[in-house]
Amino acid sequence: MTSVFPVSTSNPTTRSVAPLFASLMVTMLLAALNQTVLSTALPTVVGELHGIDHMTWVITGYILASTIVMPVYGRISDLLGRRPVLILAISLFVAGSVIGAEAANIEWLIVGRVIQGAGGGGLMILSQAAIADVVPARDRGKYMGLMGAVFAVASVAGPLLGGWFTEGPGWRWAFWINVPLGAVAILATLVFLRLPETPHAERPRIDYLGAALIAVATTAVILVCTWGGATYAWRSPQIIGLILATVVSALLFAAVESKATHPLIPLPLFKERNFTLSTFAALLFGIAMFGAIGYLPTYLQMSSGVNATEAGLLMIPMMGGLLGASVVCGRLVSRTGRYKRYPTAGAAVMGAGLALISTLHIDSPIWLMCGYTAILGIGIGMGMQILILIVQNTFSSAIVGTATAATNYFRQVGASVGSAVVGSVFATRLVTLLAERLPDSAGSTDTNALTPAAVRELPATTRLPILEAYNDALLPIFLFMVPLAVIAVIALAFIKETPLATTIERDVIDQSPAQARAYNPPETRPRLADTGTSGRRGRSAGTRSAQCGKTRTGQWL
Repeated sequence: MTSVFPVSTSNPTTRSVAPLFASLMVTMLLAALNQTVLSTALPTVVGELHGIDHMTWVITGYILASTIVMPVYGRISDLLGRRPVLILAISLFVAGSVIGAEAANIEWLIVGRVIQGAGGGGLMILSQAAIADVVPARDRGKYMGLMGAVFAVASVAGPLLGGWFTEGPGWRWAFWINVPLGAVAILATLVFLRLPETPHAERPRIDYLGAALIAVATTAVILVCTWGGATYAWRSPQIIGLILATVVSALLFAAVESKATHPLIPLPLFKERNFTLSTFAALLFGIAMFGAIGYLPTYLQMSSGVNATEAGLLMIPMMGGLLGASVVCGRLVSRTGRYKRYPTAGAAVMGAGLALISTLHIDSPIWLMCGYTAILGIGIGMGMQILILIVQNTFSSAIVGTATAATNYFRQVGASVGSAVVGSVFATRLVTLLAERLPDSAGSTDTNALTPAAVRELPATTRLPILEAYNDALLPIFLFMVPLAVIAVIALAFIKETPLATTIERDVIDQSPAQARAYNPPETRPRLADTGTSGRRGRSAGTRSAQCGKTRTGQWL
């Protein structure tokens, strides 16, 4: 029979965590930048490599690969430890960067981006999970807030950096820059990431079948959102087939996970109310955030006549709001221990920002547009990282990586779905409105070749209908997303605010939940005593579990 003994660690000092946190910030920056760095360089890249017809896959390849591997990294790192898995993720990311930098054609560039994504998906998940390993939930808010700030900075810095590389040393440096940064991240991981090892009663078995099925389901759903309404009609056999593949593979995945010894995404996670509601809200936040980020720069270039770099700069108010709200709310959570109010209010503010943006028109001043996008950013910043904290506070350390990865996975799926659906609806509405509004004298204008520079050269009688078509095709979509924010508010209202843990539990991983139940019936399982530190309120003995795979409210995983 396997014995299970709880081990609690005292709170680390800020000085001891700072070097580790700095190294994890570099790691997260690698992944975050590469989601946006090619946005301004892409036209030049595909032009040089003669691959305009494959342009979508340069972006989609990275997103698809990173989304698929998120739950895989989370579960494997729970079983094998964070450090070796994080080093593997960084190495894959750097290898993909080298392949992308040396790519002689568009096919090899896409291969490089897929390998980058296979590493990049782990960088974000493992960084968040590693902080959960060394910082108690009560103190973790300020760190999660700073991690959220990384994404805000990358969303602005990525396009600017990509444009600078393209106009300066060349777009390939958008890949080469990852090599020294990756080397620094690996060195910092080896030196600073020294976490207590989680002992295993037996060699963990990886859920390979579950990984394969979730890969099929994720690929199918992202292809539906990418191709639907653009490459193929929504009612085409290709899209219907992909939808069926998504449903079938998802059902098979659920069946496999219900019987796996170490499932990739344990289904009992969803029995925890805080996990289910937080994950659902994260998905809705992802739809709103990436739906806005993906197409507002295009709208700004058309409506305001600015170039790509200037459009990126005009997104700073949104990202500044996101950054500020993320940092401030994180610190308030650490100071007060209260967290439910911030994502709930954030969802409401996000809805207000979406509604306000939908009221803009082509004559609206730039400052008003920036103000409305800042409100949207504040709402998103109040919720995104706090939702991860809520999830991590729900589970013991033995399952925290899996839970973190699952939430991020669904948020990423939401981001992909949101950006793809917004893009599809926008494109369809734009084509219809251009056909309706362009005067007969503009019959020779190729609407598929409209660029901001070309539109600025058109006569007013043609230019104004085009600008109005862009405005009326895109901005009403933001109003349609307001109900998503309302649903998020309602869902988050049912979050149960439990005290944030003030210590970190180290668990011995037993053979399986079924074996653990047999060996340790509920009435004999050991419980942790109240171990609050620094005068802070600790968690009661009745709500914290010494068993691996057990939630803080007693549900088995």
